Amino acid sequence: CGPHSFCSAMKSAILLLLYISTAASFRIGFGLVGQKSHGLSASSSRMQHAARTPALHAERTFPFSKYHGLGNDFVLVNDLDKDAPSLTSEESAKICDRNFGVGGDGLIFAHKSKKDGYDFKMTIYNSDGTEPEMCGNGIRALAQFVVDETGLGDKLPVTFNIDTLAGPILPQVNEDRSIRVDMGYPIFTAAEIPTTLSANYEDGGVVEQTVDVGGGKTVKVSCVSMGNPHCVVFNEDKLIDDEEFNVVGAALESHDVFPANTNVEFVYVDSPSHLTMKVFERGAGPTLACGTGACALVVSAVRAGKIPSAKDGITVTLPGGDLIIHWAGEGEKVYMTGPAVMAFKGEGVVDLVKRGSK
Repeated sequence: CGPHSFCSAMKSAILLLLYISTAASFRIGFGLVGQKSHGLSASSSRMQHAARTPALHAERTFPFSKYHGLGNDFVLVNDLDKDAPSLTSEESAKICDRNFGVGGDGLIFAHKSKKDGYDFKMTIYNSDGTEPEMCGNGIRALAQFVVDETGLGDKLPVTFNIDTLAGPILPQVNEDRSIRVDMGYPIFTAAEIPTTLSANYEDGGVVEQTVDVGGGKTVKVSCVSMGNPHCVVFNEDKLIDDEEFNVVGAALESHDVFPANTNVEFVYVDSPSHLTMKVFERGAGPTLACGTGACALVVSAVRAGKIPSAKDGITVTLPGGDLIIHWAGEGEKVYMTGPAVMAFKGEGVVDLVKRGSK
């Protein structure tokens, strides 16, 4: 070709190389281990750092599904062929980030149990990376997820025996896709919840004890464990407003009287069969729903004399919708019924960056 055509071709080639180089300097990933690089990020500073520090860089992907129970949303991972979760608590927390990750109130794994008699084990990490004992909305989401993943949808009703840190939990997925969960027995003994508040109930429990939350304000709390700790506050005239909810909720969640921290429920009694609540979850903050919290507040409402009974079922209205809670009274199990819905499926990227000295 002639000189002008040659120059034109050379320019095109140089532009193409510059484009490839620029494109190669960007990547999409969660940046879950090592550097805190989220989303789409330029690599110029990384390249300068790499010149000083050698790096081993690798990426792996993982399939996930997103489910929610009344807006309490979770990322779920199928590890049924594995003995342990395939992601760490640190990775899980970053995946739950709503700006830089998939987003969720927690990440739940279904994997093998090391104990006999269970169908599988549930491991859950909150959005801050902490590991709670159990989650009521999460267990419903997990049950529906396993039904969908294993093709059991045409064999309903199906009941699972799930190994959790709170003990065995048995959700039943019904033909109408509602999920009824045997939540086990509520725990009332103060030391077992745990709380350092003095017992003031005949069985060693804590019912409407006064707690100082700072700023000259006190609230009355009732405490119960549903395998995880709960602190219930009854609002007499109306449900607590959002501003006070955030302040008091945060103060109670990490209050000294709760050595393992606690979930906090604020409740207004609409009628003997209907309660309305807001929840400030341990490790997650304000959420749209909390299944164990709904159970805890119904039990607490009966024990505090706010409602006469829950044996015929109590409707609990949460910001995300309604749950039905049954409790026949002292010495009986609690049962929760509600939905779990899949929102979408996807593939996440775990970015593994390991650096060492020269």
